[in-house]
Amino acid sequence: MSIPYQIQFDHIPWESPIDGVRHKYVDYNGQRIRLVEYSSELPPHWCEKGHCGYLLSGKMAIEYSDKEIIYNEGDGIFIPDGPEHKHKGRVLSEKAIVFFIEKV
Repeated sequence: MSIPYQIQFDHIPWESPIDGVRHKYVDYNGQRIRLVEYSSELPPHWCEKGHCGYLLSGKMAIEYSDKEIIYNEGDGIFIPDGPEHKHKGRVLSEKAIVFFIEKV
């Protein structure tokens, strides 16, 4: 899979904002580039922040108010922004790693 950014994440420490999630990020040209690892221990939670990225490994389900989409390794992920697009994520494998590109 081709990712349009060459970010060296090796020297960046992991942070854990909530149980079941850890991430590394850099701010790059007005965007936040994040490498996020979700574990199967991720508790159900709703998120309203928009995301665009790539599922690098694992399998995830994103539940919207009217549907659920299953993402597999290599899939692009686009989650619209705003409270009208609330979504809940579930990890369907032991863990899932996602490369996100977000506006700062």
